[in-house]
Amino acid sequence: MKRHATAVWNGSGKEGKGTLTTQSTTLNSTQYSFNSRFAEGVGTNPEELVAAAHAGCFNMKLSFVLGGAGFTPESLETTATIELTDAGITSSALVLKAKVPGISKEKFDECVKDAETNCPISKVLNAKITVESTLEA
Repeated sequence: MKRHATAVWNGSGKEGKGTLTTQSTTLNSTQYSFNSRFAEGVGTNPEELVAAAHAGCFNMKLSFVLGGAGFTPESLETTATIELTDAGITSSALVLKAKVPGISKEKFDECVKDAETNCPISKVLNAKITVESTLEA
């Protein structure tokens, strides 16, 4: 399987602007710029997209891991916070709220660790990854 996205940029780094389009067209000429990346401008930015990809990938991997262990999650809600420094993306902090009927805390933690380590986006990131999880009743 291969997926693609296209980025177009016009102008200088600070004053220029660009668009992002994904193969699925979920993003279709979506605006990004210096302000949307480093200030509070309208549009998306690469780090926000990495955060969305990591949170989504982690949830899907965890759902598969839980299923393999005999559990079906009622809900998995993960927020990913990406940290960008001069050195690049240095961390992705995942905060998970989960409802998984019938699972013990120990088994849940084991499944979370598996998903943290083995989701494809975790594997591609050269960054510290942490997960703070809550298993709700």
